[in-house]
Amino acid sequence: MKSSVGIIISREYLERVKRKSFIITTILMPILMIALMAAPTLFLLLGGPENKTIAVIDDSGVVAPALKGTDEIVFVPASSNLDDARANEDFDAILVIGRDVVENPDNVTLYSRGATSIMTDQVISSQIEDAIEDIRLKSYNIENLRQIMEEVKADVRLSTIRIDTDEDTETSSGLAYGLGMLMDMLLYMFILIYGQMVMTSIIEEKNNRVLEIVVSSVNPTSLMLGKIIGIGLVAITQIVIWGVLLGCASGWCLPLLAKSSAVMEEPELAGMFGQLLAPGFLISLFVYMLLFFIGGYLFYSSIYAAVGSAVDNIQDASQLSSIATMPVIIGIVASMAIIQDPNSSLAFWVSIFPFTSPMAMMSRVPFGIPTWEVILSLVILYLSFLAMIWISAKIYRVGIFMYGKKPNFADLIRWARYK
Repeated sequence: MKSSVGIIISREYLERVKRKSFIITTILMPILMIALMAAPTLFLLLGGPENKTIAVIDDSGVVAPALKGTDEIVFVPASSNLDDARANEDFDAILVIGRDVVENPDNVTLYSRGATSIMTDQVISSQIEDAIEDIRLKSYNIENLRQIMEEVKADVRLSTIRIDTDEDTETSSGLAYGLGMLMDMLLYMFILIYGQMVMTSIIEEKNNRVLEIVVSSVNPTSLMLGKIIGIGLVAITQIVIWGVLLGCASGWCLPLLAKSSAVMEEPELAGMFGQLLAPGFLISLFVYMLLFFIGGYLFYSSIYAAVGSAVDNIQDASQLSSIATMPVIIGIVASMAIIQDPNSSLAFWVSIFPFTSPMAMMSRVPFGIPTWEVILSLVILYLSFLAMIWISAKIYRVGIFMYGKKPNFADLIRWARYK
């Protein structure tokens, strides 16, 4: 049995790893991920608002003097009426400020020759708001009231220190939230993609009658195990390569970003980068993700294998595959609630239940939960895989010989009960 399983594993693994599509996606995916992370910043730098000349018709007579131009916006006082200003094509927009704007701040209208950017609207709105606030503050006849109010403002930046560990360590809930969501989505994507790859492969071989030839020399359980493990090794190979490439890129980029003035001036950002630059933190996240991916993949791919053996085409598999797809989606939805309070009872039990534990637990790990909870979740997940593979093997050995009939859930249960 071991030799036959080994041959099948080698065949499934080498057949996929040697494909050009595997090599191309393995190399391009980290580049695309880095590009996606850098794209928002690049778009902000390149996609700033265009230079605009805005005519200002101020019926109140008190707001226009307070408006200050920027690198992109030039305010030009207009003595003419609205109709004349609209006829002057040198103006990109016309700002009309009502006479009672101090009492009624909504009495402001911007007439534009084209769509205005959000940034332009924000600049104009904020400047008018500041001007109105200054006028209202002066009405209290208190000297330097604006300065007093600025001095009274308090900007609290909360530093969080964990005291339930061996050493007091500073943590960032924002970083943990972001990492939890990222790893959650990656696990969701990997488990579904590679689990469904097992199902598709079985359906194709069943339609080509290849399975009938193979099972004459290999028992169905060995065949299913070999296929699951072989495709799983392809996934692990790809993840490890991505992890190394992204780790090298992060090791070069993160220190540069951490030393930038923008980060150094923000204590919260500095704490986040400090935590990210800790080698033990990133390595533990990668190891946990790999362990939960392997467990989640083995658990769900055994379900997909049983579904693939029971049907003749992808269309028929869509209904039965909901057995595997729905719990994964529920795990993602539950994780969004878990991240809000990673130490709640709901978070604990959802991250222990094998159908949802891969996604739920990985959303909690960045928050620094107790190690025994992670180990317990892994043990239950892998034991559940053994139970699921036993059930799926019984369905598989019957399903691969069934043709022309679309089975339902009752049929799968009946096949699983065969001895």
